[in-house]
Amino acid sequence: MRATAVHGRNGREDADGGHDELTAVQAALAAEHAAVYGYGVVGGRVAGDRRKEAQAAYDGHRARRDALRREVRDLGGTPRAAAAAYELPFPVPDAAAALRLAAELEDRLAAVYADLVRAGAAARRTEAAAALREAAVRAVRWRGSGVAFPGLVERAAAATGSGAGAASASAGAL
Repeated sequence: MRATAVHGRNGREDADGGHDELTAVQAALAAEHAAVYGYGVVGGRVAGDRRKEAQAAYDGHRARRDALRREVRDLGGTPRAAAAAYELPFPVPDAAAALRLAAELEDRLAAVYADLVRAGAAARRTEAAAALREAAVRAVRWRGSGVAFPGLVERAAAATGSGAGAASASAGAL
């Protein structure tokens, strides 16, 4: 159920040499690009208070995306651009599917931020932990229930499914 960027790159490819922290920040940037795109779909399918919630999430992810661009530059890298389009993990014909998509986006973001917590320096680790927490809270709001260890669910699924790591499975994902 992995979605990839159309005409995009895999989130683990690093043109700047593969430094772990830079790679993790680039993966978070790629995930935020995908989330911004995904919330455009969510916002178009929900109404009322849920639309306001989708707009707030969209704005929050745009702000994080912009901050991550600056962090990539601070680390000496070139921020990856967003793909022109992203493949959705499932059809989103109605509000119920849009709510599932929003929860999926946040779950995937939590996994990427868990990787950044591991790879980041102290200040970046603190910010990544805050982003992971925000993604987990949003996922609970969209889904109506939570998971014991946000950001680690995808690792368990990847280990039993394809054997790929969560970062490679979720960094370019939508």
